[in-house]
This record gives sequence, structure tokens and C-alpha cells, in this order.
Amino acid sequence: RVFGRNAEAVSAALRGAMAHLPVDINPRPPRRNSFEVSLVKEDGSTVELWSGIGKGPPRKLKFPQPETVVEALKTSLA
Repeated sequence: RVFGRNAEAVSAALRGAMAHLPVDINPRPPRRNSFEVSLVKEDGSTVELWSGIGKGPPRKLKFPQPETVVEALKTSLA
């Protein structure tokens, strides 16, 4: 499935950028037809790194380039 492939690509990019960072795919049931990436900080706060909700058509706009998410992660941790 397209959601799974994109999730794996983003996960691999995040692990490659920060090997010590744990990455969970869908720790809770996801919203239907949505693709979001969030960072949960040590204090429990959540930072949205990417949301495809409201993007598209075409459908491919709902998914980020992995590099975009890595840059958002680095910005959030800085």
C-alpha cells in the first residue's frame, strides 16, 4: 500500500539522520486517508512535522519527501 511504502521511506530517512531516535509507525490507529508525522518530545509534548491533511489532489501531495521531514525534525530539535 502507498501509505505503508511512504511511512517506511520516512522512517528510514529519520533513522538515517538520527540513529538514536526511536521511530514508531501508527502507535495509535491512524485517521483514514491521512498521512502525518509527529515528534513526541521527552516531556510528552507533540510537534507536528508533517500533515498531508488538506493537501491534494493529486494524491501524491499528501505524502512528504523524506528529506522534508528530516529537516523539520532537525529544526524542532534545535
